Amino acid sequence: VQLVESGGGLVQPGGSLNLSCAASGSIYRINAMGWYRQAPGKQRELVATSTPGISTKYADSVKGRFTISRDNAKNTVYLQMNSLKPEDTAVYYCNADIRPQSSYFSRDYWGQGTQVTVSS
Repeated sequence: VQLVESGGGLVQPGGSLNLSCAASGSIYRINAMGWYRQAPGKQRELVATSTPGISTKYADSVKGRFTISRDNAKNTVYLQMNSLKPEDTAVYYCNADIRPQSSYFSRDYWGQGTQVTVSS
């Protein structure tokens, strides 16, 4: 099972970016999917998560600016980021709770990370 992210880059303050993360491999079921970020010298923090049929959750710092969505048919999660601020600069990691075909249990998987830089 792999998570592959795309969509990071350099953007000016006030701009937008859309991140995507596709899960692939021998997947039986995907539960929660979400995004975390880690800025230099800081701990990794939750940005947003989505659990099918239950809820979405956002960090207070991104509420009203970021939107998480999923395409379950494509095993893909997206993060639309609007009104970006310099403090949003970080490496963004995709996370998913996945049960592989080969297991009765689900576990956390992580993407490799994609850099988002907000700067003028």
